[in-house]
Amino acid sequence: MKNYLLFSAVLFAALTLKAADAAASVAPSADQQLIEAARHGDVPAVKHLLAQGASVQARDDHGWTALMAATHGNHPDAAAPLIAAGSDVNARDNIKDTPYLYAGAEGRLEILRLTLKAGADLKSTNRFGGTALIPAAEKGHIENVRELLKTSVDVNHINNLGWTALMEASMKKKRGPVHTEIVRLLLAAGANPNLPDHHGVTPLAHAERAGNLEIAAVLKAAGGK
Repeated sequence: MKNYLLFSAVLFAALTLKAADAAASVAPSADQQLIEAARHGDVPAVKHLLAQGASVQARDDHGWTALMAATHGNHPDAAAPLIAAGSDVNARDNIKDTPYLYAGAEGRLEILRLTLKAGADLKSTNRFGGTALIPAAEKGHIENVRELLKTSVDVNHINNLGWTALMEASMKKKRGPVHTEIVRLLLAAGANPNLPDHHGVTPLAHAERAGNLEIAAVLKAAGGK
């Protein structure tokens, strides 16, 4: 009986230790907790985890750092302490986005400003070969366009599809006042109204084909052909 009780006690202790080890193995590390906190904009948790030594360079399965997670969630208050702690605004994820490029493309104005102050690579390009300015113009993020045009970003950069920011702002149907103003901003910043795509089609021709008559008029006034 004593041997049985001793065996049971030993077995129970072994199972308890194994369960504890298993729980520890699946518990997220401080680095992963930091990414999750940033994703949800939990600023107190972000600051606490940074103080505990969590790494701002750690990645999740998407290749996101905590800063990229904060950028996707549009949480500038979480992004700021991460950048202050040394998070790389040019760190690429699995699809070649960076916090800077994603903020520029998706209208994250406050985070874009933070990344620009922290040394964003203005020559960096996304998986389509475009600078941050091109998708900002295409998607109508006018404040991002204004912010980027304050920098030395190449206003005439051509992406892999053969399109510039001016082309992207002009070519899709049902462009309204926002895109018309973006076209004006780009032209004022030195965008070439006659730089064609890979098929020789100019921004003006694209605007006319899409029925964007106001944009076409602006392009013509700037010497577009």
